[in-house]
Amino acid sequence: MPTIDSIPELPERIAGLGHLASNLWWSWNREARTVFRTIGPELWRRTRHNPLELLQGVPRARLDELAVDPSFLERYDAVMQNFSAVVEGRNTWFADTFPEAGDRVVAYFCAEFGLHRSIPIYSGGLGILAGDHCKAAADLGIPLVGIGLMYTKGYFDQRLGLDGWQEDSEERFHRALAPVIRLSVDGNHVLTTLRLSGRDVRVGAWRTHLGRVPVILLDTNLAENDTADRDLAAQLYGGGDELRLRQEWILGVGGVRVLRRLGYDPAAWHANEGHAAFMLMERLRECLEHGLPVDGAIAAVRKESVFTTHTTVPAGHDHFSRSLIERVAGPVWQELGLDDERFFDFGRLPGTDDEDFHMTAMAFRLSARVNGVSIRHASVSRRMWKELWPNTAESDVPIGAVTNGVHLPTWMSARFRELLDRELGSDWETRAHQPGFWEGILELDDRDVWQVHVGLKAALINFVHETARYRWRKRWTDASHLVGAGTLLTTTPLTIGFARRFATYKRADLIFRDTDRFRKLLIDPERPVQIVFAGKAHPADHPGKEVLQRVYGFAHDPSFEGRVAFLEDYGMHMARHLVQGVDVWLNVPRVPLEACGTSGMKAALNGVPQLGTSDGWWDEGHTGENGWRIPTCADEDPDPHDAEHLYELLEHRIIPAFYDRGVNDVPTTWVRHMKHAIYEAGTRFTAGRMLMDYAREYYVPAMQDRDVPVAPASL
Repeated sequence: MPTIDSIPELPERIAGLGHLASNLWWSWNREARTVFRTIGPELWRRTRHNPLELLQGVPRARLDELAVDPSFLERYDAVMQNFSAVVEGRNTWFADTFPEAGDRVVAYFCAEFGLHRSIPIYSGGLGILAGDHCKAAADLGIPLVGIGLMYTKGYFDQRLGLDGWQEDSEERFHRALAPVIRLSVDGNHVLTTLRLSGRDVRVGAWRTHLGRVPVILLDTNLAENDTADRDLAAQLYGGGDELRLRQEWILGVGGVRVLRRLGYDPAAWHANEGHAAFMLMERLRECLEHGLPVDGAIAAVRKESVFTTHTTVPAGHDHFSRSLIERVAGPVWQELGLDDERFFDFGRLPGTDDEDFHMTAMAFRLSARVNGVSIRHASVSRRMWKELWPNTAESDVPIGAVTNGVHLPTWMSARFRELLDRELGSDWETRAHQPGFWEGILELDDRDVWQVHVGLKAALINFVHETARYRWRKRWTDASHLVGAGTLLTTTPLTIGFARRFATYKRADLIFRDTDRFRKLLIDPERPVQIVFAGKAHPADHPGKEVLQRVYGFAHDPSFEGRVAFLEDYGMHMARHLVQGVDVWLNVPRVPLEACGTSGMKAALNGVPQLGTSDGWWDEGHTGENGWRIPTCADEDPDPHDAEHLYELLEHRIIPAFYDRGVNDVPTTWVRHMKHAIYEAGTRFTAGRMLMDYAREYYVPAMQDRDVPVAPASL
């Protein structure tokens, strides 16, 4: 495995640090992180845990010293031995469970990947899920390769004006500090050429590694391209429909061709959301080029294809006008050997006059194995898309469910993992998928669990204060920014967390519906409450920005006494602190618009119970012991009903349980909820469980070319 060029020459005895820093496996391995932290604890903190930046900044004398330090070398050797086993794929769950599958590869296409803060090519939940998907595949030994786009300008940096209006600026992507390597074949970094809008567009690629799993990121910023095309893949979700279409054509069509150029021959192809669906069309072109008749080509593509849909919100499903498709991608139907009507049929919505080309409809038609991301979401999707299967009862529409999960080593705090080391054995993570394992959580000592949480909460409050201090020093020019940035938060009050994309259906401002009632809860002198918000609105989502602005206004309202905070520029680093350190996770989407809502799973892994509506994962995940659920309302406007139940739960159940302290100031009832939150999340909602489900039910059947027992969507 090559080392990133920006890493300086290292002492021979510890030269493996360069390879380790070049592979994101270190980011979820505690022992590897300890090795880097030991090199320079203060520099590790200042670089925000980036080993590439650490190795560039540490004095050579310090490296020479470590190269002869017996205690450091013992730890280093153990990490490198473990790293080698992971990269070589030895003794994995997948190899043991499916020996017949061998190394047949799964190609996983997604428009964004949340891998690490040093590679800012994600916007929110879809990207973080894709990152967790790849990490879990690495842990389990699933032979997967990810394909995405190299957004050299990232998503966007969020800055808020004094009025709370979100200002979108380019994200700073320091490629020298990111573990990515430019790919070439026979010395040529142009890996394929596409025809887009009447011009040839050359496509190159970068690669990063997560253990044994490579993620390949496509790029058009090449000297060989027209100036107008060099920034086609520069920014995630930037521009309008035309840029989005071009990016999706590069991802889908270019992704297949780049994989072929690099020597991959995937046995299963997974399109994660409709953004990636042109991958299916390119493979159809391949089959037709090889002489298969149209129906045979469709069947061949379907057998090997998996499609995951992620949203019930219509705006989340990409569709493009016929004229735009013709201008950007035409005449692709001639390359396919189809007439234009047959081509556009793949993306047509049946029973309507809509002439747009719908990416989700095409993905359904060309994939035999389709799933939603929670049980409820699958049910809603069957109802939404029933017309694609006109002769099928809604209950029989072939959209299954693989409920999302989150990557435990990434999201569970080191403090909780250390507690489990002590109480359940240092090898507990290797046994975490065994039946009955997580029952041991319920037997943990209440005081130990509470002490871990108190420490995490203190770490969160310190992070909030230090982040405000940093922004005041580096960015803010007006002291009024400090008012709502959490500088008055303390560790004593019940602390609620809300952090996600600011879309109107997620209702970040629902808790302020009765402002006076909520204010009384916040400023109660005996049992105070505080709430921390974070999240970005999509740059084009004006209503979402208005919700954010309202929340920002409450954070600056002196009548709330500083107990409402909004943290600017939400990202993975901040998310870890929030899901680990708050007391309650708030998730109140309007039912049934939330497909899953994985942030609550991350919080639960850290003993943070959720308060939410019965949507997404919470509809199947709530047990009565691991948090609180707002009953579903059938009214056209459920906000009054949901807000009333939200206040009732806070006033009569949540706040009393938190402040009811027993021996050693431990809230026994509350800790019971905490332990059940961890138990349910660990048992049912990890990315490891999710990838096992995908392997058993989707990937291996596709690899083995089994007959598919479902009817295709109508054309």
